[in-house]
Amino acid sequence: MPKFASIDVGSNASRLLIVQADGPGRFTTVLQSRMPVRLGHSVFVTGKLDPESVEELVRAMRAFKTTMENEGVEAYRAVVTASARDAENSEDMLHRVADAGIELEAIDGTEEARLVKLAVEQRVPLGDKRALLCDLGGGSLELSEVNHDEVRFSTSLQIGTVRLLESFLDDGKPVTKAQERLLGEYLDRMLQPVRESFLKRSYDVVAGTGGNFETIAELCPMAGTALPTIDVRKARALLAKMSKMKATDRRKEYGLRPDRADVIVPALYVLVTIADLARTDTIVAPGVGLKEGIVAELVHKHFRVWDYKVDESQAARAAVQLGRRYHFDEPHATQVDRLATQLFDRLRALHKLDDHDRVLLRVAALVHDIGDFVHFAAHHKHTQYIVEHSDVMGLSPEHRVVVGCIARYHRRAPPSPKHASFASLGPEDRRRVRKLSSILRLADALDRGHRSKVHQLDVEVGAQEIVIRASGREDLSLEAWTAARKAGLFEQTFRRTVHVVVDSADDAAVARA
Repeated sequence: MPKFASIDVGSNASRLLIVQADGPGRFTTVLQSRMPVRLGHSVFVTGKLDPESVEELVRAMRAFKTTMENEGVEAYRAVVTASARDAENSEDMLHRVADAGIELEAIDGTEEARLVKLAVEQRVPLGDKRALLCDLGGGSLELSEVNHDEVRFSTSLQIGTVRLLESFLDDGKPVTKAQERLLGEYLDRMLQPVRESFLKRSYDVVAGTGGNFETIAELCPMAGTALPTIDVRKARALLAKMSKMKATDRRKEYGLRPDRADVIVPALYVLVTIADLARTDTIVAPGVGLKEGIVAELVHKHFRVWDYKVDESQAARAAVQLGRRYHFDEPHATQVDRLATQLFDRLRALHKLDDHDRVLLRVAALVHDIGDFVHFAAHHKHTQYIVEHSDVMGLSPEHRVVVGCIARYHRRAPPSPKHASFASLGPEDRRRVRKLSSILRLADALDRGHRSKVHQLDVEVGAQEIVIRASGREDLSLEAWTAARKAGLFEQTFRRTVHVVVDSADDAAVARA
C-alpha cells in the first residue's frame, strides 16, 4: 500500500505526518514527528528569520527526509506558513531547505484555510451546517466560514501565538494589566474588518485547529461530547489563572512542554475573543490540522477520486467575490467567463492545456476588468496589481501572478519580458500566459457591447486556420469586427489565421482577421 507524507513548517514547530493508504479516503497513520523549531522567533518583530532558527529548520528537514526515505514514502508535500510569508529573507531559507532535499512551498492564508477545511471535514460532519473554522498558528489566525460544505468566507489575520508573545508579552513572565490592555486593543483592531460578519451570523459549529486548541481542550474539556470540545467558561477561568503565572510554573502545574507553556496564554486570549464574537460557549477541537489536510488531498488525487470541479467552482466563487468588492460589471464578467471556457474546451487539441489551466483562465476572465475601479485608463494594469495582491481561494501566490498576467494581456500590449511580472515567470508559465490571454482577448471581444448577445460558440480547427462561429438572436457584426481586430495575439501564438463567422436571426456576417 502506498505511503504519503506531509510536512507543516509552522512558526512554533515543524511536523511530519506519514500515512499508509489502501483506498480513497482510507488511510492510517504510520508515523508522526514534531520538531520544536520556532521559526517565527523574532521574525514578527524584526521582519527577518533568525539565522539560528533557520539552521535548526535545515537540520529538522534533513531528519524528516531521512525518515520519509526509510519509510518508502511515495509522494509528499511540504509547506511553510506565516513565518515565511512575513520574512524578508524567506527565499534564502527556502533555498537552504531545498539544498537539504526538501521542496518547501510557502503558502498563503487562503491555501492554508482550504487545507485545514479538508482536514476538519474528515472528523466533523459539516454537511449543511454553518461552521466557523479557526486555525491558530504561531504567526497567523485563519478564519473560514463554511456553509453547506462550501467555504463562503476566508481571511488570514496577523494574530498568532508567537507573534503576540514576542510583540506584547514578556517571554515567560506573568501578564501585566498594561500588557493585557494593549493585547486586547490589538486583537480588537485586527478583528475589526470581520466583526460585522460575525454579528450577522450564528454558527452551528465552531471548530479550532492547532496544537494550542488541542491542549486547551485537554485542560478545559466539555463533558459528554463525541469529539474533544473546549468549555469556553473553563477556558476563561484558566486564562485568569495562567496569565498570573510564570511559564515555568505553568509547565510544572499543567505538565506542558516548554514551547507550549509560553504560547498557551496568548492562545487563550485569542480563543475567548473569538468565542465572544461567535457567541459560543463551546469550541470543537478535532485534533487535525494542516498536515492532515495535505495527506487527505494527496491520497484522493493518487486514487483519482479528487473532484477538480470543486477546485474550479471554489476559485470561480472567490473571483466573483473579489469582483464584487471592486464593483465589477458582473454580467459582462460572467459572459466572458462562459465564452472563454467554451473556446478553451473546443481548442483543447490545439492548446494542449489541462483542467487546472482552465481554472486560471476562468478566474482571469471573471476579474479582467476590476481595474476599472481604480481608473479605466490602463485598467488592465490595475487589474493585474489587484489580482497579485489579493487572496483568492484555490490560487497560490505564484498562480496569482499567472492569473494577473493573463488578465493584464486581455487588451493592449502583448506579453513582454520587459514587464516585471511576466519576466518573473518560468518558460512554461510564459507559454501558458500567452495561450490563455490570447483566448481571453477573443472572449472579451465577443462581448464588445457588454450585452451578452453571443449565446453559443462552435469552433473548427484546421491546419492553417481557425473558424469560430458565434450565434445569437441579435446582430453580432460589432462582436465579429472586434474579435477580428483582437485576434492578432492568438494568431501569433497558435500560428493559424482566425475567421469569425456570426449567425443571428437578422443577419449573418463574416469577418476575417
